[in-house]
Amino acid sequence: MSDGGAVAGPDGLLRCPWGLSAEDYVAYHDEEWGRPVHGDDALFERLCLEAFQSGLSWITILRRREGFRTAFSGFRIAEVARFTDADRERLLGDEGIIRNRAKIDATIANAQVLVDWAPGELDELIWSYAPDPEGRPVPAGTGDVPAVTDESTALSKALKKRGLRFIGPTTAYALMQACGLVDDHVAGCVARGAAR
Repeated sequence: MSDGGAVAGPDGLLRCPWGLSAEDYVAYHDEEWGRPVHGDDALFERLCLEAFQSGLSWITILRRREGFRTAFSGFRIAEVARFTDADRERLLGDEGIIRNRAKIDATIANAQVLVDWAPGELDELIWSYAPDPEGRPVPAGTGDVPAVTDESTALSKALKKRGLRFIGPTTAYALMQACGLVDDHVAGCVARGAAR
């Protein structure tokens, strides 16, 4: 496991090492991470959760995902865009989420920007930065997986230029990984290529 290559789980299936590092990760790794996500609200949710994850471990966010969904009206852009100062205060007191004022403010501000976009525009913009899968080497281990790419840097710049906040190149790349724009499951992993 030191090289970050695929590891056999209790069921005998090979997975990315992180996919076996906590019980909560197995289903997320096998059924969600790296699978294509489409739809403005669905991508808004992932964008927000990746921003909340910044500086924390993903397991912290994953374990609170239902709390986030409840607190942020299912991440429906039109509803979050109508949040008021009272909603901000409610969110700052909600123990079911990460109570970080800057991240909460960014989530609401981003919804207020996105509510004016045409339907499908967020989906189209994000997916326009998906690299050609044929040009990407299969990572032998987790050490071969980048934290930032040219595409994630360009996506971050494009989103910031359009008024979105809290989406740096590393967060943009985590979004790309989670939403299937790239397949960073390591060689031999049972989930590698599953969504293609």
